[in-house]
Amino acid sequence: MSTLSSRLDGATDDTRQFAVLAGDLLVVSLVVAAGIVEHHGLAGLTDPFTTLETVIPFAVGWLLCAGLAGLYRPGVLTVPRVAARLTTLTALAAVNVGLLLRASPYFAGGTAWPFPLVITGTVIVVVVPWRLALVQLLGGE
Repeated sequence: MSTLSSRLDGATDDTRQFAVLAGDLLVVSLVVAAGIVEHHGLAGLTDPFTTLETVIPFAVGWLLCAGLAGLYRPGVLTVPRVAARLTTLTALAAVNVGLLLRASPYFAGGTAWPFPLVITGTVIVVVVPWRLALVQLLGGE
């Protein structure tokens, strides 16, 4: 069985970083989708515009904060401690940006208590292990 590392060995750094970014956004989107299902059942995902309106603030937050934290710099996915630290920092910041966007008049939804705690904890608990698994799959230390 080939590993992800061997599949991406021939890829350029840009392609590799894009694949990791796409995976990160997928994981964040799945966490948000799981929250929608938790509150509204599977029927909550039937309106694509409402689902996107819920996911987009957190995806924007992730993109902005991951870029600022340097989460996609070469070498970040080679040392588990660095990957975990930067991913946790990015998750904390990204969720807060997403919450601020959701509280703005540009997106439906809100930030009723204890939603900020739940989404922050859930994103960290899901995204950090995902990133650590990537370190292993990509042949990190």
